[in-house]
Amino acid sequence: MAETRVLVQATDPLVGVGLSSYLAMHPGITVVEAKDRDSFDVTIVAAERFTAATVRALRLTAATAARPVVLVITDIDEAQLITAVECGVVAILPRASVNQERLVQSIQAAESGGGMMPPHLIGSLLEHFRRLQREVLLPNGLTLSGLTTREIEVLRLMADGLDTTEIAEEIRYSVRTVKTIIYGVMDRYQLRNRSHVVAYAVRAGLI
Repeated sequence: MAETRVLVQATDPLVGVGLSSYLAMHPGITVVEAKDRDSFDVTIVAAERFTAATVRALRLTAATAARPVVLVITDIDEAQLITAVECGVVAILPRASVNQERLVQSIQAAESGGGMMPPHLIGSLLEHFRRLQREVLLPNGLTLSGLTTREIEVLRLMADGLDTTEIAEEIRYSVRTVKTIIYGVMDRYQLRNRSHVVAYAVRAGLI
């Protein structure tokens, strides 16, 4: 079993000791010292409340080490959740429900590129993105994927096998405009050719 190295940061030293003790009992996890900040896989940040100090700690962690963060906290609302996610938090555990099993599961999920949050927080996060798309992106012709609705339309037709002229006729754009859209996507994502564009868009779930 591969070893997972974890850095524990807590506003309350006793909480930090308790979390470290939980982890020390798991054979696949090693808690690293603060001096070994450059040699770890996952960070645990524990705080009573989501205060300005908590945000500073999260931002410092994100700036100094690009590692996934597990946040252990008493409570967090939607606005604070968005800030936490922006700071690299991929898993959130309510302090009242922390035990060794949940802590280890959160760490393993974070290390593997996944996440773990209570269902109501996932619902809040999804609602935030739906609102963002509805109120900000769509009125400006944008999507959460980073592509405009026009770019997505062109890529879908490319995936259906239409050439540039056929795409232009289908969506009533000039051939030059269609080419500009395609080359713009290629340049933005550093793609080699049109086949590469379609393959990338499909793999990334953009179309």
